[in-house]
Amino acid sequence: MQKNNILIYTTAFALLLFSCHSKSSKTSKNDGKDKTQAFLTAYVVKPTRLDKTISVSGTLKPFDETVLMPEVAGRVVKINLPEGKFVKAGSLLVKLFDGDLQANLKKLQAQLAILEQTNKRQSELMKVSGLSQQDYDQTVLQIHSMKADIDILQTQIRKTEILAPFDGVIGLRNISVGAIVNSATSLATIRTVNKLKLDFSVPEQYSSELKDGMKIEFRVHGNDQVYSATVMATEREIEQDTRNLKIRALVNSKSAELTPGSFATIELILGRNTQALMIPTQAIIPSERNKQVILSKNGKASFVTVKTGIRKESTIEITEGIQSGDTVVTTGILFIKDGMKLKFSDVKTDSL
Repeated sequence: MQKNNILIYTTAFALLLFSCHSKSSKTSKNDGKDKTQAFLTAYVVKPTRLDKTISVSGTLKPFDETVLMPEVAGRVVKINLPEGKFVKAGSLLVKLFDGDLQANLKKLQAQLAILEQTNKRQSELMKVSGLSQQDYDQTVLQIHSMKADIDILQTQIRKTEILAPFDGVIGLRNISVGAIVNSATSLATIRTVNKLKLDFSVPEQYSSELKDGMKIEFRVHGNDQVYSATVMATEREIEQDTRNLKIRALVNSKSAELTPGSFATIELILGRNTQALMIPTQAIIPSERNKQVILSKNGKASFVTVKTGIRKESTIEITEGIQSGDTVVTTGILFIKDGMKLKFSDVKTDSL
């Protein structure tokens, strides 16, 4: 009898333990879904404009720039290099000594005058057959030869004059009157200042995106002002070392802040999407295989796998997985489980 009572008590105790364990399991399974996560923030997705841009560096340069150098050796007898001043194209900037050339020129010109007088008399004699055709032709040949020698001397004299090749501003001069110069001597630099160009390079994968006439924007170091330029030409060949394509643009903006040699940052807009879906970057849950976001559907958390596109400073484009009007959880995502009830303290609806 006593043994039967012990068996009954043991069986009842076991059933009691099983019942408690079953209730505990059900409770633990429901905890994740029945529990409410509060004080969250969210963002309602809206289409927005997204520019596909890249940022590259470049250098401002004068549209025309030339180092003035003499063609021949000689002594400087005159200088007209106003440092920092504007000069017109064709202005005489430097004159070298040409006294010996001028003397030879006068000599040849005098000899030519005599030959021309002789040729005139011989022409009269030819009319009355008083001169042979050979003697007449010899005089004509001497006249042509003398004129050619004069042309050579005049060319040599012109080489002693350094003229402004275009309208521009003279830089710092490197010579003084009396200096002996040669074809390797740098006299000064002349630059255009009212017309600038912008040289930069882009990676190979973007080379097909840049076309002649394309508008670009840039900034210079230490200045937040945005300036504009127009692509005028490309190198048409990818550099083998850097795998970049050289681009040259004509600067449209006029400003005293734009100085040749300045460093520039160029923003290139390579595409535009007016229906892009952008969300805050902190809403993304990364993993080894994919990326997820948490959507609020009927007040409960729903984990959705997404594909991303262009990343900005604080936002990222979602190309697949969500649609306009979805509510994306932006904070507290580490404590949320699938199916959990959500309660928000702030839901933003403004465009990012």
